[in-house]
Amino acid sequence: MAENFHLFITQDLAEGIRRHGVETFPHECCGALLGRDAYGEQNESPREILGLYPLVNRRDDSPRNRFALTAEDVRDAEKAASERGLEVVGWYHSHPDHPARPSEFDREHAWPWYSYVIVSVMSGTPAEMTSWRLNDDRQAYSPEKIEIGSRAAA
Repeated sequence: MAENFHLFITQDLAEGIRRHGVETFPHECCGALLGRDAYGEQNESPREILGLYPLVNRRDDSPRNRFALTAEDVRDAEKAASERGLEVVGWYHSHPDHPARPSEFDREHAWPWYSYVIVSVMSGTPAEMTSWRLNDDRQAYSPEKIEIGSRAAA
């Protein structure tokens, strides 16, 4: 059963993801989403992204269509989040010259609960940005609505 997932990110942070995708083009970029999970009903309070933690794509065999992180990268992202009173609530990456839709490879390497933001970068120009959450049964993703705004975090 699909949930009504909702993510809030500021315009500056959304631009940061797009910029990272352009900087690493034609390879995939990747990074952590730092923030707070929604409290209460999903429709009442979106998950808030309050910071980014850009990471290096460790994939050397096919960085144009895959990304990889190390356990140390994950620990570093968690430490950076903790130092700001936040948590790692998701991950972002780019799809160079491909749609902003999760691939089968993405699904096989994802974890439920996290938000997965994907930005399409077409010919070096950022395009569509989407977010997804892997269902608990790990068989498919549910789309997550992205609200891009400028409001200050509560």
